[in-house]
Amino acid sequence: MSSSLDDLYQEIILDHYRKPRHRAAELEPHDVHVHHANPLCGDELDLRLQVDSTGSSAPRVGAVVYDGDGCSISMASASAMTEAVTGRELADADDLGEAFRLMMHGEGLKREDDLLDGVAFQGVAKFPVRVKCALLGWMALKDAIGTYRDGNQEHRVTHE
Repeated sequence: MSSSLDDLYQEIILDHYRKPRHRAAELEPHDVHVHHANPLCGDELDLRLQVDSTGSSAPRVGAVVYDGDGCSISMASASAMTEAVTGRELADADDLGEAFRLMMHGEGLKREDDLLDGVAFQGVAKFPVRVKCALLGWMALKDAIGTYRDGNQEHRVTHE
């Protein structure tokens, strides 16, 4: 990436950290609440998912909020994730999370337009110790979708 693109991406990440989107301790009603933590760095994140399953269409992300304590990368990535997935069908949101995961592991950029500001985190892949930070919110979303499909309401995960 060019230096100017790196600078732009850094500004996008800082903007999400300073002015988080969809950061809230509660979402009522919600269908799923998951808690994810990374004990290596101390990042913790609570994610609440509200699923819109009205009508004949496939279930969608009606709303998603997160709250937690963590580094700027984990919190900004969670903010970008909420914007990218709100309104998407659950299967599509799950697929988008997989595209983000692959990007973070250096396996190419797919669905760039759908990732929205999530694309800004591709530079984080150069720093393996920070990849888990960027993935925390996305993995919480994947877990929340799976938990919803399994008919559960709460789940706690600690990543090592």
